[in-house]
Amino acid sequence: MNDALLTRQEIINALIKSLEPLEFVNAMWEGGSAAFNRLDEWSDIDLQFDVADEKVEETFQAIQGVLETLSPIDLLYRTGALPWPGIFQIFYRLSKGGPYLLIDTAVIQHSAPDKLLDEPLHGKAVFYFDKVGVAQVPAFDWSGLKARLDKRVETIRKAFDLYQCMVTKEIYRKNPLDALMFYNSCTLRPLVEALRILHTPARHGFGIHYAYVDLPGDVAKRLEGLYFVRDLEDIGRKREEAEGWFYETLEAIRIKG
Repeated sequence: MNDALLTRQEIINALIKSLEPLEFVNAMWEGGSAAFNRLDEWSDIDLQFDVADEKVEETFQAIQGVLETLSPIDLLYRTGALPWPGIFQIFYRLSKGGPYLLIDTAVIQHSAPDKLLDEPLHGKAVFYFDKVGVAQVPAFDWSGLKARLDKRVETIRKAFDLYQCMVTKEIYRKNPLDALMFYNSCTLRPLVEALRILHTPARHGFGIHYAYVDLPGDVAKRLEGLYFVRDLEDIGRKREEAEGWFYETLEAIRIKG
């Protein structure tokens, strides 16, 4: 019996071979780490399929059929409604794929207004076939983003000022878990968003995820120090440091224009 684990390319090739001939499957591409040229031994497979609107379920059935020829499916998880209309998602974990080579499949109706192909946000998608020109997307609207972020900066400025008391009152009450919760949500989260608006505006909504690749190294390292706290006293000290950094960042955004 061959117990060797499947490779990502074996899985991708099998899906291309079976799905490209299907008339209702318009395109197949890979996003995620592949789109940023950052694949490593722990990367999963982020696959997207543009399909005829009425063929979403049939496409998932075809995908699952291919995967079952390669390996038993150890786990299948279908997500709930996504923020993007017309996009549906199922994760597969194969017994012969190992714990990290998850297959994240997004089946996208052809009429979907956003196929997650904006390069500044999602990287340069790796297309395996494209029958109808799905890869041809309009240029990214930087001016529209700038207008939205100008409003967003004012929103997070006000919210930050308003909610710092949520952290400090829990410190005074000597409730470390509550203080930590509010420190993360009311202090660090808006700080990270402000830093992203300054350094990587298109990806301002990604939170702390990808901080090591999106933000300058010294910024990511300083954030590490703020995220790891010892006790209530440490939360208090680091909240004050984060507050100063937040307003410095907003001023840098203002100067940058």
